[in-house]
Amino acid sequence: MGPVDLYGVNGAVLESIGHFATTDIGLETYQALSALERAGVHVAVTLVVAMVALGLLQNFGPQTVTKCRRSPVISICIGAPSLLVIGAVVSTGYLIIGTSLGTFFGIVLVAVGLTIIPVLTIAGFVAIGQSIASRFGRHQLWIGVVVASLLSGLVGLSVLATVVAVLFAGSLGTGSAIRVMRGAGGSTHPSERTVPPANKI
Repeated sequence: MGPVDLYGVNGAVLESIGHFATTDIGLETYQALSALERAGVHVAVTLVVAMVALGLLQNFGPQTVTKCRRSPVISICIGAPSLLVIGAVVSTGYLIIGTSLGTFFGIVLVAVGLTIIPVLTIAGFVAIGQSIASRFGRHQLWIGVVVASLLSGLVGLSVLATVVAVLFAGSLGTGSAIRVMRGAGGSTHPSERTVPPANKI
């Protein structure tokens, strides 16, 4: 007896729901939009998700954005393979949706992956937007969110530009988030470092 049988749900029903949720209302709907409609969707989604994510993750979110700006090359080097791994996990979950075991676990993997990837990608966009805004002397985080939304809408006019921008921002945000999580247990500021007893004043 598989996990689906334990809940008394027909596997074919969950399979159809999984394919519909990940394909029919996703890629096909996006491709049917015009360039201006895609740009509008990009602006709205980036603005809403950035405000919600940065509002809920009040420490982690701004730290990720700051880490993106301070060392983007390192973040991309770490984030690119990490994003590839996350994408592979999501793809695996999508492919096993049609099986008796994957009907349950596959939807969970896809749902978690499609929640993490957009948030980290938009964090990368916000970092890029804040870097652009800082060129004009505006360093506020909310200015970066607005610029990031406009930038996301601009790249939304072209599907190719969207793919390139999403991969770049996704790698940047993923790498920075990993670095923030790895450094969460240590000191992040020189004044927080432990001073040896012999060197204390």
